Formats: sequence, structure tokens, C-alpha cells
Amino acid sequence: AVAGRVPAGSGGLIFTPWLNGEKTPVEDHTLRGGFHNISLTSNMDHFMRAVLEGVAYNSRWVLGYVEKFAGRRLDPLNIIGGGARSPVWCQIYADVLGRTIRQVEAPVQANARGAAFIASVALGCISFDDIPNLIRFSGTFTPNPENTAVYDTLFPEFLNIYRRNKSIYRRLNAKD
Repeated sequence: AVAGRVPAGSGGLIFTPWLNGEKTPVEDHTLRGGFHNISLTSNMDHFMRAVLEGVAYNSRWVLGYVEKFAGRRLDPLNIIGGGARSPVWCQIYADVLGRTIRQVEAPVQANARGAAFIASVALGCISFDDIPNLIRFSGTFTPNPENTAVYDTLFPEFLNIYRRNKSIYRRLNAKD
């Protein structure tokens, strides 16, 4: 709810979520997280939203490689886990990724349901082709073009923060 009080882009504040290095899409244990472009007008609401946006930027970075590997655009995308309980975060994902986001019903339990689906296939009760019809959604979020335009401007800067600072992180954290 706090993040929802701030417009898309958090006033230009960018969070890099590499708190303990990064594994995907780059393998670099020396990277560290941070807030970039802090100003006197940045308040706690901006920081909260910037964290959610930073994680979504990193997902967008990964998505580019996943879609290249898959050989196609992935749309819609299903969102699961604790963060998927937040309509604000689901909308941020839709806007940052430029994809329709489907909020899986009871998203925290999605892994357990997935294991049950696989067990059901192994037992011959269902086939893998049946699984998509068994998934229920509690919400659908489509990209807001105005917000997507903001994120399309900020995402390259997110990547630039990585490119321009990775050598600094290596010098600071090589012993870690």
C-alpha cells in the first residue's frame, strides 16, 4: 500500500537488488545492492516502491534472456510467492515487464500445488497437458502504457548502474 502512494519510477530513485551478489542473468558474487539517485525529495514511500521496482527490473533483465532461449515472447506471465499477494507489486511487474501478469490464486501455496501436480502426473491421474486448466487466478494485471513508458526509460539506467559499477564492486568485495 505504501508503494502505491508513489508514481511509477519512484521519482527516478533506482534500487539494485543484488544484496548478496547476483546469479541470473550474470554470475557475480561481488555485486551489492544499493539505492541510486537519492534526492532531498526522496521519502520512505519512494524507497519502498523503488525496492519493488528494482526487483522487477532485475526480472526484466532475466526475461530478455529467457525469451531469447525460448525463441518467443512470453505473455501472459503467472506470478507466485509472497510478493504475488500484493496487487501493487503485480501491477509494477506488468508495467515494468510490459506483459500481462496473472496473479495465481493462493500464490504462497503454488509450489506445493506444483509438486502435487507432478505427483498426479507420475501416478497417471492427469497429464502435463491438463495442468494449465487446473490453475486458478485471483487477478489479472495489464500494463499501463504511461507507467511502462517511465520504466522503459529507467530500465536502461538500471543496466548502466550494473555495467558502470561492476568493477568497483569487484574491488570492494573480491575477498567475500
